[in-house]
Amino acid sequence: MIKRQELNRGILPSLVGYNLRQAQIAVFKDFADSVGRLGITPGQFGVLELIANNEGLSQSALARALDVDRSTIVGVLDRLQEAGLVQRRPSPRDRRSHELHLSPRGAERVGEVRRAIAEHEGRMLCRLSAEERARLLDLLGRIR
Repeated sequence: MIKRQELNRGILPSLVGYNLRQAQIAVFKDFADSVGRLGITPGQFGVLELIANNEGLSQSALARALDVDRSTIVGVLDRLQEAGLVQRRPSPRDRRSHELHLSPRGAERVGEVRRAIAEHEGRMLCRLSAEERARLLDLLGRIR
């Protein structure tokens, strides 16, 4: 039986997409291990972080920012609201819309998750200098 590291990967190691995917797998696994103990998924953290930095954000604006459909965001928000992390309040400007706010518990949880993410980022990027980290983010931003 051929072990994984012994496989001839052909051109795969020279492909940007392949390398991005391999890096994503490693980063997501460590992220899930780090943040999962707090009961938050990567997607939920993205939602919480956007609400934390944009209090009063509408569900539609949140869905657009995350590039997901509104029905998907409703399910995520339902779970976060049930967990007591997010509050939906009627918009004073548009009665058909709700504004999104973190609850006090949600704000506390965001702080906990940010600390866990800082440790996670440190582990993932410990082999890179500060300059290399900045360069990596710049290069990834150009691809998006």
